[in-house]
This record gives sequence, C-alpha cells and structure tokens, in this order.
Amino acid sequence: MTDNHVLTQAERIVEMASYPFCMTLGYGLYLAFVSAELHGAVSAYVAVTAIAGLITLHEVRLPCRPEWRPSSAEVRSDLAFMSTVQILLPLLLSLTVAAAIQGSGISPSALWPHDLPVAVQVVMMLLVSDFLRRILAQNAGTEFGRRHGFSDIATVDEFRRAVPIHTYEDLRPLIERQELTGDRCLTADQPVYYHRTSGTLGEPKNIPVTADGMKRMKGDHRLAAYCWTKGTAAIAGKSVSIVGAAVEGHMAGGTPYGSASGLIYRSQPSIVRSRYVLPYELMTMSDYDARYLAIAAYGLAEAKVTAVASANPSTFLKLLSVVNQNLEAVLDSIATGRLPAEAERLIPAGDRLPPSPARASNLEEMASKAPLGYADVWPDLRAVFTWTGGSCGIALGALKPLLPPAAEIIELGYTSSEFRGTINLDSRQDLCLPTLGSTMFEFAPRREWESGSKETLGLHELEGGEEYYVIVTTGEGLYRYDINDILRVDGRVRNTPTLQFVQKGKGVTNITGEKVTESQVLNVVLQVLSKHGPHPRFFVMIAADDPPAYTLYVEWDAPDDLAGIAAEVDRTLSEVNIEYKAKRASGRLLPLTLGPLRRGAGGQYRQHCVSAGQRDAQFKYLHLQHESECSFDFRSLVSSPEA
Repeated sequence: MTDNHVLTQAERIVEMASYPFCMTLGYGLYLAFVSAELHGAVSAYVAVTAIAGLITLHEVRLPCRPEWRPSSAEVRSDLAFMSTVQILLPLLLSLTVAAAIQGSGISPSALWPHDLPVAVQVVMMLLVSDFLRRILAQNAGTEFGRRHGFSDIATVDEFRRAVPIHTYEDLRPLIERQELTGDRCLTADQPVYYHRTSGTLGEPKNIPVTADGMKRMKGDHRLAAYCWTKGTAAIAGKSVSIVGAAVEGHMAGGTPYGSASGLIYRSQPSIVRSRYVLPYELMTMSDYDARYLAIAAYGLAEAKVTAVASANPSTFLKLLSVVNQNLEAVLDSIATGRLPAEAERLIPAGDRLPPSPARASNLEEMASKAPLGYADVWPDLRAVFTWTGGSCGIALGALKPLLPPAAEIIELGYTSSEFRGTINLDSRQDLCLPTLGSTMFEFAPRREWESGSKETLGLHELEGGEEYYVIVTTGEGLYRYDINDILRVDGRVRNTPTLQFVQKGKGVTNITGEKVTESQVLNVVLQVLSKHGPHPRFFVMIAADDPPAYTLYVEWDAPDDLAGIAAEVDRTLSEVNIEYKAKRASGRLLPLTLGPLRRGAGGQYRQHCVSAGQRDAQFKYLHLQHESECSFDFRSLVSSPEA
C-alpha cells in the first residue's frame, strides 16, 4: 500500500468493520466461555487477551495509513503494556484487595448486591464511587464551590468537613440569584426547569433541574416503571394516573417551573401515552372542582383500567368521593361527552371524551344498589401505584375495601421534588434500594439528630430497624441538603439497606417535654380505633398550649362511647411514650379529648390546604400538628360536643 493507493470497496469495509468486529467477537468469546461453565474471571481474561492480539495484528497488517504501521519494537512495547498494565496489574490489585477483605473476616460476596438486575449493577459500578468526585469537579468553579473549596476535596470526610448541612432556606438566595442573573452560584450548568413544591410547611420551594438532571430523572423513572410492572398485570389494560401540571408558571428569569410528575407524564413516548386514559391537559385545569369532575368522567368512561397511579392514596378517595357526590353530572358527561367549560377549551379535539350512553347506563345501574367503589367501576384493576409509608397508611386502610380483590398496592418508592431517593426493585416484597448512581446519601440517627448532633453515617453503617434523618447531595446544587425526612432501614439486599419513609421530621409536638411523634400517633390511633368500628376516613391530633392538651379529631362512623375511646387513646399513647405518661401523671398535660368530625371534613381540610398552595397531587396529610401551625378550624366541623 502506498500513499497514493486508493482503497478498494472490500478494503473500506474491512477498515470500517474491524474494530466493531473485534469487540463483538470479544463479547461472543466471553459468553461462549461462560456458557461452557468456565470461571467468569478466566473467561474475561482469555477473551480480552485474544482480542488484544487480534487488534495488534490488524494494526500491523491493515493500518489505516502506511505511515501508521508499527515497527516490531513498537508492537513488543504495546503488547508488554497491555499485558502488564491492562491485564496483570488489575488482576494483582484485585487479588490483593480480596485477600485483605478475606483476612478481615468479611465475606467478599456480601459487599456487592449481586441479586440486583445486571443493568443496575453496571450503573452502580460506573457511577457510585465516582458520583461525588464528578459533581465536585464539575461545580468547583461556582460561587458555592469556590467558597467551600471543592477543588481541594478528595474524600467524603473532607467533603463533610468543608460543607455544612443546608436547608432549602440556606440555599434559596443562591438558587434565586442564579436564575435571575445567570451567575453560576450553585451549578456550572444553568437550570432548565424547576420543580415547585410547597413541601409540608412554608412558602413554595423551587428545586433546580439542569439538562443532565432531567436525563437522570427520566432514566430513574424508566427503571422504576420497569421494576413496578415486572411480574404484574398492570400493563394489560389502560392506566389512570393523576399528576400535577408540568408547567405552572415561570421564574423571574423566565425558566419554567411545575410538577415533576406532570413533566414525566407529558414527556412519555407515544406508545406509553396511548395507554393513558386521562389527557395531560386535564392536569393543567385551574378550577379544582372542575378538574376532578373531568378526571372522574374520563376515568369512569373507561372500563378496562388495570392500573392507577398517584403519589398519595388519598387522591383516589377524593376521586371516588367526587364521583358519588356528583354522580348525575359525571354520568351525564360520560353519556354525552360534554365536560366542564375549561376542559372543553383545553383538550385537543382528538382527545375529547367520546359519548358513551351504554357505559353511563351501566354505571347508573350499579350506583342504584350502593355507592360506587373501584371494584365496581374497574373490575380488572390489578395495580395501585402509590406511597404506602408514613401517614399514607390511613388513606390506604380506607381504600383497600373499595378495590377489586386481585388489585395489588405497590409502593412508588421514596420520592420527592428534590430527588428520587429509592427505586422499588421488587414490588412483591417492597425492596426499595437507594439511587446510588445519582445521589450521595448521609444519615443521622434520629435520636442523636433530635438531640442536636450533626454527625452523619454512610449507607454501610446503617442498622436494621433503626430510624434516620436523611441528608443528600445531588447534581442539581443541593449540597448536604436536609430534607427533614425520617427513613427506616426495613431490610437488606445482600449488604445494601432498603429504606422506607416514616414521617416528616416536623411531625413532632412538644408542649411540656413529651415529644410526641407523628408515627406514635398513627400507630396508637389506628390500633385503638380499629377495635371500635370501621377504618377512619381521616383524623388529626392537634396540640394546644393553653390549656396544655391534645385533641383528636376523627371523621368516622363513631360509636357512642367517645369518652371511653379518648381515654383508651390517652392510655395507649402513655404506654408507648414515657415522657407523655410522666406529663399526664404530673398533671402538666390534661386528658386527651376526641372530637367527631362531620362527613367530608377531611376533604374540606385537603381543599383548604391546596387552596393555600400545597400541591394536590403530592398532598400529604399531617396527622399531628400544633395549633399554631394549623390554619384550618376543625372545631367548626365537630358534629357533637367534644368528649
């Protein structure tokens, strides 16, 4: 071959195909050796050695340019380098580390979650160890990065020493200034979107999302959706998902903000959207009541629904309440295809509700016998995707009797507007593993944190059954971010903890030193009320300073002995909280009282909170509050004098 040589068609094909051919052959050899039950490590090294030799042969015999043909000395040097640095050195290092681990008495197999899908293990290998270093390097030039010396940080311990724990309010000025001016305050990449959330208390928070963050979010959702539906009949029919609006407005700098769930819903591929019953435009309706009427009409018009999804299970109770309280209007919409005016204006012609008088007639016949339940309207329902932890257990208790017997309730995983915390890899067992590839986790033992300690632990230091506050670092500028959530370690996959949401950290009241937690209230109230009647539709316990006492408000088909039930709740709470018991015994706390609420009170409270700025799709009931934090007047809805 000379400098003026013109490549033949065959030579061009060989030139273009040689590298892909070598790589494919390498993978093929590896799979063949593994199939022949050759040890995995041996299979890999034999395949790599063979392909290294083949690539070297190609370089000698088929160089792209004549002047690129290596000399014999260069070939020997390349082979020596590949053999020593790329094959023998990694092997020796691996054996040395393995021997050290074995000598420590730790089982090497316990250090890696082998039971996870191979794709998940690959992502973990590539990203876990490199995540913190990557975001520190990427954002070292930002104002925050310079202030905290990102470029000088080499280890997790150094990161903890250099960066204090932050709340959203600590970061709010930087978030807002970067949006308004474009200055790189927190991230080198400018946010392209903001997740807006009210959180549980306080004014809205705007969580920045960069273009890379958007890709991570969508990738995590695809993985989660695959895991949720694996082994279920959820995708056999249609799906009803209730989310927020993707774009609710624009920040001062022009960047859109909205709901993360709505953004994902709107951006799904057409093949996925074709399974959705609800047009996305319904989620953008501003009229709260009209939106639920339109959702009810679209949802009930479709009989072959096999999956429903919403972050909070109380949304499904709200929807069914709207159906039964506005049955005539809902059935008229189904029969005629007419919807509230705002829905008619927003929904494209191709997605309009087709008239279905036969379906409306069928529903009317069912409703004439008893209020409609989901077992009536969607008998093929097989999966309810929602949160199950924390206070969601209240709504789930009321929801379960309304579902078809074959319907499963599947945990969505620990998610928030700030980040996706876990992915439920096994919906049958609710094995929710942390998203190690996109989030750095730190944990503070609950008791120590609430006593003022700021020391944190890594995932590998967590103990089963214990509760922890979670601190996260993300690629979106949330550095050592305190989200004020409490998680519990509820299992393990090999040596990796699985996590369950317990409650917001704010769910603690302390009038006289009793430190009552929301989880204590949830457990005690449900335990007591289950003995005396059906599952409560809603309840909340309010702490008051003057006089110092707790009032339990319950929407419930209650028996007559309210005073006896209140005394039992009071006594049981004393059994689980020794400080509460001591304060009650000393008279510093007055006896707990019970106020039965009129039917629909829980729904009125929810609507009040949504009107005040909380997200409907992400609404969380707080079942324990101090009166100073609660702007809703429950006393006005008590159906009889308090016990």
